[in-house]
Amino acid sequence: MSKKLFIGSSLLSNEQTGSMEFQISHLTNRVLKLTDHLKLHNKDYSSQRGLWKILGKRKRLLSYLSQKNLPSYENLINKLNIRKLKIR
Repeated sequence: MSKKLFIGSSLLSNEQTGSMEFQISHLTNRVLKLTDHLKLHNKDYSSQRGLWKILGKRKRLLSYLSQKNLPSYENLINKLNIRKLKIR
């Protein structure tokens, strides 16, 4: 149910659910939900580990998108209001 609400509220259409932009925005939505949960339950280490895994996956997807399509990457991070990746 939340996926349908998220698809409807996002700027992406229903045909693009497998696109990089949708996957990153969906992971960002999950990160926001988990951070709210962890504010109430700060000793929930299983959820904390899940959050770390989601953040790692989102970071890998953002890194790939920045290498393949830089304008789309910059547009997405501005739309989602997340920080740019650190370049080593």
